[in-house]
Amino acid sequence: MPYLRPVPADQSAPPAGADTGQATGERPVPEQDPRVQWAATLAVIIAGALTIRPMGLSGQGLAVAVLFVVNAASLLARRLPEHRVPPRLALVWLTLGVFAAAALIGVSSSGTSYLFAFFLAGHIGYRLETRPALVLAGLCSLLCGAVLYLSLGPEQDPLAWTFGLATGIPVLIGIVNRTQRRAVRAAIEAAGSAERAARAEARTAVLTERGRIARDVHDVLAHSLAGINMQLELADALIDTGDLNKVREAHEKAHDLVKESLRQAQWTVHALREDTLPLPQSLAAMLASSGHRDALTVTGTERRLPAKVVQNLLRIAQEALTNAARHAPGGAVDVELTFAAASTTLRIRNRPATGEVGAGAGAGSGMGLIGMRERVALLGGTLTAGPVAEGPYQGDWQVEAVIPR
Repeated sequence: MPYLRPVPADQSAPPAGADTGQATGERPVPEQDPRVQWAATLAVIIAGALTIRPMGLSGQGLAVAVLFVVNAASLLARRLPEHRVPPRLALVWLTLGVFAAAALIGVSSSGTSYLFAFFLAGHIGYRLETRPALVLAGLCSLLCGAVLYLSLGPEQDPLAWTFGLATGIPVLIGIVNRTQRRAVRAAIEAAGSAERAARAEARTAVLTERGRIARDVHDVLAHSLAGINMQLELADALIDTGDLNKVREAHEKAHDLVKESLRQAQWTVHALREDTLPLPQSLAAMLASSGHRDALTVTGTERRLPAKVVQNLLRIAQEALTNAARHAPGGAVDVELTFAAASTTLRIRNRPATGEVGAGAGAGSGMGLIGMRERVALLGGTLTAGPVAEGPYQGDWQVEAVIPR
C-alpha cells in the first residue's frame, strides 16, 4: 500500500495563510509504507541475532557481536530522513557499513550475515547518486566475494564464494526506486507550480473584471448623477427668483437625465451578462431603444465573437450614441459593423445637430474618448474618433473601433 510522505514545499510557493483558495505547504509523495521497511529491517536483525554464530563476549564471538551491532545500526540508519543526513556523511556511513558487512561475513562461521550486505546495497542505490552508488555497490560485491573466497578456500565450490559477488546487485533496485521517487516528486512540484500559476491568473482575471465593472458603473452613474444634481441645484436656486418656467425647465432636464441614466444602466447590465445576444442583434436592439431604427448595416460574413469583445463594443456603441444624443440632437445616426477576415470594425457616425444643443453638452461624456481607447486597447485594437474630413460623410462625427480577429 502506498505511503504518502510530505516533501518540503517549493520556496516559490505562497506563504502559509495566504488567500490562495487552497491550503499551501507540503505535498505528499507516494512511497513504500515505512511499516513494511521497518518490518523488513527488524526481520533481518532478528534473523541475524538468531542464526549468526559464534556470538559471545570474548574472542571471535565478541568480534562477531560487535560487527553485528555495527551492521544493525547501519541498517537502522537507512530510516533517517534524507534532509537530515548530508550526502558526504551518507557516503561515509554507507562505506563503513559495506566494510562492516563484509567483515561480518568473514568472521562469522554460519548464519544470515550476508543479508546485511544485500539490504545495505539496495539502500546505497536509493540514497546515493547513480555513479557513487554503482562504485560503492561494486566495492561491496568485491569485498564480500573476496572474504568468502579467502575464508572458504579455492578448493570450495565456486558457487559459494561467487554468491558474495551478488551482494551488490540490489543497488539496481535502489536506483530504480530513487528514479521513480524523483520523477513523482518532479511531477508533483510541476503540478504545484501550475496550480499556483492558475490561481494567480484567476486572481488577476477577477481583479481585471472588478476594474471593468467599476468603470462601467462609474461611466453610467457618476456623471449622470452629477448632471442630475446640478439641474436640481439650479432649480432650487431659481425658486428664489420666482421664475417658474426656468424651474420647470431645470426639472425637465433632470427628468431627461434620469431616463437616460436608466437606459444606460439597463444596457450596462445587458453588456455585463455572459448570455448576451450576438453583437448585430444587440446593436439593433440598442439602436431601436434609442430611436434609431434601421440605422445598422452589417457587411461581411457574420461570426460569433467572444463575450469580452461583444461587451466592450456594446459599451463603445452606447457611449457614442449617448454623445450623439447630447452633442448632436436630432442628427441622423448610422452604425456599420464589418466582419473582415482579420478584424471586426464598428463605426458609429452621426450628422450635425438639427435640434437645440443642451447647456450641459460641453460637460463631456461618461467614459469619453480615453475610456473608449482603453477598452479597445484591452482587445488589442485601435480606435479613431473625430470629424470626417472628406467624402460623402464630410462634416459628420465618426467613431471607428477596429478589433483584430
